[in-house]
Amino acid sequence: MSVSPLDYRYGRDEAKAIWSREGRHSRQLEVERALVWAHCKMGRVSAEHYDMVADISDPGIVTADRVEEIEAETKHDIMALTKAMAEAAGEAGWCIHLGATSNDIVDSAVALQIKDSVEIQITTLKALIETLCDIAERERDTIMIGRTHGQAAVPITFGLKVAVWVDEFRRHIERLVTMRPRITAGKFLGAVGTGAAQGEDALKLQSLILQELGLEVPVATTQVVGRDRYIEWVGWMANVSTSIEKVLQEVRNLQRSEIAEVAEAFDVEKQVGSSTMAHKRNPITAENACGLARIVRSMIIPSYENALLWHERDLANSSSERFTLSHSMILLDDIITKCDRVMSRLVVDRDRMLKNIEAQNGLVMAEKIMLALVDSGMPRDEAHEVMRSSSMKALETGMNLRDVCSEDTRISDVFHEEELHHLFLPSSHLGVSGEIVDNAVSIARKAIGDS
Repeated sequence: MSVSPLDYRYGRDEAKAIWSREGRHSRQLEVERALVWAHCKMGRVSAEHYDMVADISDPGIVTADRVEEIEAETKHDIMALTKAMAEAAGEAGWCIHLGATSNDIVDSAVALQIKDSVEIQITTLKALIETLCDIAERERDTIMIGRTHGQAAVPITFGLKVAVWVDEFRRHIERLVTMRPRITAGKFLGAVGTGAAQGEDALKLQSLILQELGLEVPVATTQVVGRDRYIEWVGWMANVSTSIEKVLQEVRNLQRSEIAEVAEAFDVEKQVGSSTMAHKRNPITAENACGLARIVRSMIIPSYENALLWHERDLANSSSERFTLSHSMILLDDIITKCDRVMSRLVVDRDRMLKNIEAQNGLVMAEKIMLALVDSGMPRDEAHEVMRSSSMKALETGMNLRDVCSEDTRISDVFHEEELHHLFLPSSHLGVSGEIVDNAVSIARKAIGDS
């Protein structure tokens, strides 16, 4: 019986495979193998016995089902793993788990899961950034209303709006690359982190194991890897989920019927927007991803609490982490790919953007006229009041602000009709938007090429 929506509704198979029962099991087998390999390198285990252990360190031989059968008796997952491996390894079984404690295996296997997750996250983020770069370039000079407080402000370009997102995701991928060594650390210094069970060469043994696994070697640990590492990663995932929701929330807002400037692609041949309102075209993928982003962010609180272990460790974190790490990663992967899907097929209605500007009756150009008045010699405070009173008149009467300005001698005495016409062109008040887009795209493309 499937209960979790991850089983039947959300998440890609590539992500779920890492955090599945089998994904955890196969990586724990790999860690146990690396431990025996390191002992072999240091002369404590023969090459023959290592080969025997390596041969059975296969989830097709030592199965997750067999481990669960033994765990039903031992009530201890790692002891069940070692027993299952030992019964398969025969005479080489003596060296399995030699000098290790359970969390040497568990935390190092989790580090492998994080390591593989990060590779997927870098790949999907690169794809999303490239999609956003393409949109930013394509819409570099597409004029639309900039909005603040939910109200029309001054003109902006859709390219600049997207360039802001481009740069934000560029920072995210750089953060991930920077933190990767910190969040992919294993450990192999035993029950309380002293290395006593590993002998005089404990640090060398730990280095050999972790280097074999491609993991970072910690400076000091208790029985567990410091959970600040997990907090950093989950915090990063919460941060990225917030950026994605911000992007898709904007898409949803711009798709409102009364705005209608952008929209999710809609299959008019087959797709249904509502079971009763046949005309509906809803931004369902964006809404879906926004909802899942909230679940990802919620994982940060238990992640902080999981760092509060008693003394050198307790077990209160274990059950919680089976949710926080796996669900954060799987759901984030899902919403990154959904965001990329929405944005790569985004419908941009440039004509509607211009109509929405025109519907503002020139009010979005009030700042431009005010600044022009200042440049002509009028004090800034006076220019602001001239345009404020003119704007209020335009709103009250329904007149176009340009017509109000033409009738106001404080303005018409300064600018003749042709000058005023030019000042009211939205394209004349875009500043350095194009340069910002070009720069953001260039920096982002370099960043994804280097990561």
